[in-house]
Amino acid sequence: MLTRNVVVSATTAEKPRKRYPGEAKGFVEEMRFVAMKLHTKEQAKEGEKEVKQPEERPVQRWEPSVDGYLKFLVDSKLVYDTLEGIIDKAPFPSCGVTVVLLSAKSSFFFRFPASVVRSNEKNKVISLMWSASDAEFRDTGLERSEKLAKDLQWFKEQGYTIPEPSSPGVTYAEYLKELSEKDPQAFICHFYNIYFAHSAGGRMIGKKVAEKILDKKELEFYKWDGDLSQLLQNVRDKLNKVAESWTREEKNHCLEETEKSFKYSGDILRLILS
Repeated sequence: MLTRNVVVSATTAEKPRKRYPGEAKGFVEEMRFVAMKLHTKEQAKEGEKEVKQPEERPVQRWEPSVDGYLKFLVDSKLVYDTLEGIIDKAPFPSCGVTVVLLSAKSSFFFRFPASVVRSNEKNKVISLMWSASDAEFRDTGLERSEKLAKDLQWFKEQGYTIPEPSSPGVTYAEYLKELSEKDPQAFICHFYNIYFAHSAGGRMIGKKVAEKILDKKELEFYKWDGDLSQLLQNVRDKLNKVAESWTREEKNHCLEETEKSFKYSGDILRLILS
């Protein structure tokens, strides 16, 4: 009786890791892809959201008021003041005390001024990790606080009363402060969506609203010093660089925050129609 020896390899080919939409171009493209899906078809061709809120209708059908627009500008300024204040206070990791930051998979070594270490000793390690990267986003050219201050001064000179910040802006500002202290990935999500959305759909909204209630006056809020496309690309590069050190789980956590970013921004945008 003949027997046959069969050798079976125990080695199996490793399955390729799942690729996320936009991943090949960098993490910013992943964020853009997720954000586009949360638009309506009228707002973006990749949009999948159904129109439910008044501000989600085409801008041509809006009926804005100057009072509502002022509320929007005031609350927007509070959000930008908060966002840019967080960035401005971030220490550059240049000289001082060497701090070892431990994560689940790796260690990070940064040098912080001694005063920074003392002021953060009661905070979570994550706040020190974030401060090492958010200083990279200082003076990007996308900042809006000073521009909004000029616009509000113009309205005041026209005889309008400038309102105090309302609930949507106050709530969002407080949330951003909270994220900056404990959740850098979520904070990055809001940072990206706030600035990049304003440079795209925000500009279009500003133009249409100006046509309806401001005799086509272009506000400073919708002007940038320098080439906007290059300013955006510079920030894209920095965001991609920061995300290179994140795990896939951290990247997914950032992407999952997009819906909250849209909700908070939508609450403020809705003020235009109030």
